[in-house]
Amino acid sequence: MARHFLSLKEYRGEELRQLLRLSADLKSLYRSGGSDDCLVRKTVVMLFEKPSSRTRISFEVAATQLGGHSVYIRPEDIGGLGQREPVKDLARVMNGYANIIVARTFSHDSILELARYSSSPVINALSNFSHPCQAMADMLTIQEHCGDLEQVKVAYIGDGNNVALSLAMACAKLGTAFSIATPPTYAICDSLLKEIRSGGNSNISTTTDPYEAVQDADVIYTDTWVSMGQETDKQQRMKDFTGYTVNSEFVKAAKPQARIMHCLPAYRDLEITNEVLESPNSIIFDQAENRLHFQRALIKYLLEQPE
Repeated sequence: MARHFLSLKEYRGEELRQLLRLSADLKSLYRSGGSDDCLVRKTVVMLFEKPSSRTRISFEVAATQLGGHSVYIRPEDIGGLGQREPVKDLARVMNGYANIIVARTFSHDSILELARYSSSPVINALSNFSHPCQAMADMLTIQEHCGDLEQVKVAYIGDGNNVALSLAMACAKLGTAFSIATPPTYAICDSLLKEIRSGGNSNISTTTDPYEAVQDADVIYTDTWVSMGQETDKQQRMKDFTGYTVNSEFVKAAKPQARIMHCLPAYRDLEITNEVLESPNSIIFDQAENRLHFQRALIKYLLEQPE
């Protein structure tokens, strides 16, 4: 049975550390001019309901660098995911064509359905519940810039969305302290927080006060306040997130030289000021590059898992 990568819930801390080690090793290998051809004569099918830039480009480049081929499928190419034919039928059809299935969907249920009927590994490239590839690329970046993950505190300011949830899970599994500040109605729900805390060994704290969250933080992280599919709520969200813009005052309240992270795209002077995004403390574009390095390692890892 194939091993999938649907959320970080299904992975132990040691497995995540192994993925980080492999990511670092392959990053070094490729930067030195070497290569790993584990995907030769193999195909990655990329099924994307949502448009993307970093996710699509990084997965396509990863497939090419590993010696394989990628096929990009939009919803209109198949008559809509789950509309023209059931997701379980599509999954079994793709099994005959693809060695890896990368899916970026609105509903996490669609990811789960693909995996349930797929004999090929399924990678969650984003769903409304989880963005595990982003979180792991983030942890790789934090490790590179801050060192031992068990000695680091990450402060997340903004919406308790799929990115925040995945980052909290990653921190819990890898022993990194995590503090999140959200408006009250945008917090990660209590049941998920309980599950995250029970499945890890880290200090996970919540607050509505960004200044409280960033105290002693090594990393300040934010994301857009209006994700794809939430455009009709934009005006209300702009009001609700007043006071949560990551600015120089928040940075001053954290540790000296605290790193700044954002998973992009960034709406400057909304969730983060242009000054902070472009500051020397920003590691945002290292973070974006590491999507490639983690996903290349993830493909190799999943291909090598025993069935």
